[in-house]
Amino acid sequence: MRIAIVTESFPPDVNGVAHSVVRTAEHLLARGHEPVVIAPAPPGAGGQDTGRLPYPVVRIPSVPLPRYQGFRLGVPTSTRLAGALLSAEPDVVHLASPFILGARAATLASRHRLPTVAVYQTDVAAYARAYRVGWGEAAAWRRLREIHNSAQRTLAPSTRAAADLIANGVQRIWLWRRGVDAVRFDPAKRCAALRQRLAPGGELLIGYVGRLAPEKRVELLAATSRLPGVRVVVAGDGPARRQLARALPGVDFLGVQHGEDLARLYASLDLFVHTGPHETFGQTLQEALASGVPVVAPASGGPVDLVDPGVTGLLVPPNDGDALAAGVADLAGDADRRRTYGLAARAAVRRRTWAAVGDELIGHYHAVRAGSAAVGLPAAS
Repeated sequence: MRIAIVTESFPPDVNGVAHSVVRTAEHLLARGHEPVVIAPAPPGAGGQDTGRLPYPVVRIPSVPLPRYQGFRLGVPTSTRLAGALLSAEPDVVHLASPFILGARAATLASRHRLPTVAVYQTDVAAYARAYRVGWGEAAAWRRLREIHNSAQRTLAPSTRAAADLIANGVQRIWLWRRGVDAVRFDPAKRCAALRQRLAPGGELLIGYVGRLAPEKRVELLAATSRLPGVRVVVAGDGPARRQLARALPGVDFLGVQHGEDLARLYASLDLFVHTGPHETFGQTLQEALASGVPVVAPASGGPVDLVDPGVTGLLVPPNDGDALAAGVADLAGDADRRRTYGLAARAAVRRRTWAAVGDELIGHYHAVRAGSAAVGLPAAS
């Protein structure tokens, strides 16, 4: 099949949408399909990425998101989008977290009767609140409902995300989770030298990995950072970094981590903490679990599916820094329980490979091509 993937984000962006699109395109290519990615252009980029990737990437003119200059929005009125989409002659259009560029692509796909799968991955209503960009929550949901209901299927990454979509009038929803690279993210990569550098006094090493943005609520780590015998490290970057560095003076900010450096960091943690209450999935939690690290996260959104309380970690009330610190303190004093949770964490996710979820996605493509728009059912765990 020829698959046109229209995405709101793509490398060099570092986020869940961009990562998921890369892994999807890689899998499609490995299975003998022909993906073409249509994405916003980074600053100074031309219209076509050549030589760097084994599939074509067409770049659409973009502008920076207000209040978040590091994130670019594709310009939906660009004639380049229509030309790129239609010249690809796709068998299926894949809309990755559609809202701006994806909305225009959804209209084009509907007009030209192209089978379409829309992947819900971003809580846009939460972003509208956090960045005050002119969309209210109700307006954001109206736009999302129109986009997703124009597709033959919407794929939701978690049961909570699916429930939000249903509550807001989105139809034809199927559950499609994300994969994890359990070879890269492996407990065996625990690094004594890294632990010595980050926690020279032998403290319990607590880590957060993700974007540093208002909706992630990373400031909730303040109480955790004050726990005795604990060292908190944060990996990532974003518009809130300077503010967070002032609010969390005892926290070590490591910047963005990639590849083996990121894998070593995960495996070297004693606990992984997540603060954001608006995660539709939570890929960093899954990477920590694959690394054999227990997780403490809010009982909200995607983490509810990923963390088995009392088995692989703890879920705490969302938006409550004291509750997060209490969860960390509960596990900090019990090395045996952390070890047991870590073993269970690895076992819970190691078979959720990108190949397995990629094949599920191809199944959805075949279904929409065949005209199947039946009521969705959850995919297997």
